[in-house]
Amino acid sequence: MANDTNAIAALIGSRICHDLISPIGAVSNGIELLELSDSAGSPELSLVADSVAHANARIRFFRLAFGVASKEQETGAEEVNAILRDLHADDRTEIEPFPAGHYPRTEVRAVMLALLCAEQAVPYGGSITMARFDDGWIVRATGKRMNADPTLWDMLNGTPGSALPAPAHVQFVILPAAAWDARLDCSAVLSDAAAEVRLRRG
Repeated sequence: MANDTNAIAALIGSRICHDLISPIGAVSNGIELLELSDSAGSPELSLVADSVAHANARIRFFRLAFGVASKEQETGAEEVNAILRDLHADDRTEIEPFPAGHYPRTEVRAVMLALLCAEQAVPYGGSITMARFDDGWIVRATGKRMNADPTLWDMLNGTPGSALPAPAHVQFVILPAAAWDARLDCSAVLSDAAAEVRLRRG
């Protein structure tokens, strides 16, 4: 890994996701049993079921983005797209499907972190694409009301921030190290119409 801090952060992410996925799964199983009873179809149960499904998808996504990733592991597009569908089913931002194929887990981790960065640029909704090329990836966000914070995006170009970002923006700190771990160079390009994260092989 790029440094011990990145490795420790990934271990913490994996530990939290591992410990939370089991109780969330247990709640999901309990809801399935309730749906077979007289409570089926009630608005209260539907609300809880939707919340648990979203929490489950978010934990699975966080495991990809923030958890430990080894170069020997591979992750398929089918798994990634299933998580993204569950996570963004009701969002204003449209996420284009992850490119078909199987990829090193380290690459997928970097792309998922780039996706989180791209989401920051379109808080009012838009479209995000994840395109793969022979030399790497481009994650691109577009929207009618772009609101990318240049200070955060400069961090992807190697400019250190004057202070730690808010917790919601921790991906901007982690992505450069995760890209290095995947043997990718990280850079960003901002314009009035789009925000791009470029992950290229040197």
